[in-house]
Amino acid sequence: MLQVHVQPGASRTEVAGLHGDCLKIRLSARAVEGEANACLVEFIAAALGVAKRAVSIDSGASSRRKRVAVQSPARGPEALWKS
Repeated sequence: MLQVHVQPGASRTEVAGLHGDCLKIRLSARAVEGEANACLVEFIAAALGVAKRAVSIDSGASSRRKRVAVQSPARGPEALWKS
């Protein structure tokens, strides 16, 4: 389970460090019609080596603070820092 704080509308998608007790992720997609959530799922799936269907937003779908679940990741969460 990952706790993330997202910043939609950034120039590129990347991990930006910590925001309190959450991992801050900047997203290149805007927060319109689920685009930012789709971008977040795609970014996490690619970084952790899983299919997009293995990543789900368990809470906070319409908030900047989200709880994200990843099923059977091929890599640990430290892989997000290298993305």
